[in-house]
Amino acid sequence: MTSVPVTVYVEMTPNPSTMKFVANKYLLISGESVEFHSGAEAKGYSPLAEELFHFPFVKTVFITANFVTIAKNDTISWDFVTMELREFIKNWIAEGKDVLIQMPAPKLKVTDKDNAKPVKEHVPSEYDDAIRSLLDEYVRPAVEGDGGAIDFVGFEKGIVTVALRGSCSGCPSSTATLKGGIENLLKQHLSEVKEVVAESL
Repeated sequence: MTSVPVTVYVEMTPNPSTMKFVANKYLLISGESVEFHSGAEAKGYSPLAEELFHFPFVKTVFITANFVTIAKNDTISWDFVTMELREFIKNWIAEGKDVLIQMPAPKLKVTDKDNAKPVKEHVPSEYDDAIRSLLDEYVRPAVEGDGGAIDFVGFEKGIVTVALRGSCSGCPSSTATLKGGIENLLKQHLSEVKEVVAESL
């Protein structure tokens, strides 16, 4: 059996501080995604992410189905590092090294000690499944196309809360997408939806 050579190509995202590295094979099973903000956070979970944090400019590493989205700081231009990162990721996959050993446990939401606000818990509603399926069908493919992910958090009093990750997190155009695209879509299908807001993770 001949092994297919690994190819990785680079895609720009709407977020200028992130770049998407797309492989021709699956890195995680479909529907799973994971994001790390430091090498320490990735330790014991993703050897690939842990190694990527050795690059001094890497801020976050987001891994899903068949791509890795990397956010960098402003110390260096993408022009100087894109090919190096592409080669690194390509070689890592080609050598069959582990991308992810295990999924981190979902983060427990920590209360903001300075403001001492209780953490908002969303009670399941009868509309959750309908909202989830609309997001999965219409929104997720587009968001993944931009190198990010969207997770449904909860629905209460007409407000849908979602969490944006990968290139969508902190992206200048994500607010427009949220309000213009996602909010309109959900309002068209569900008259109960009044607004969509993003929770910062």
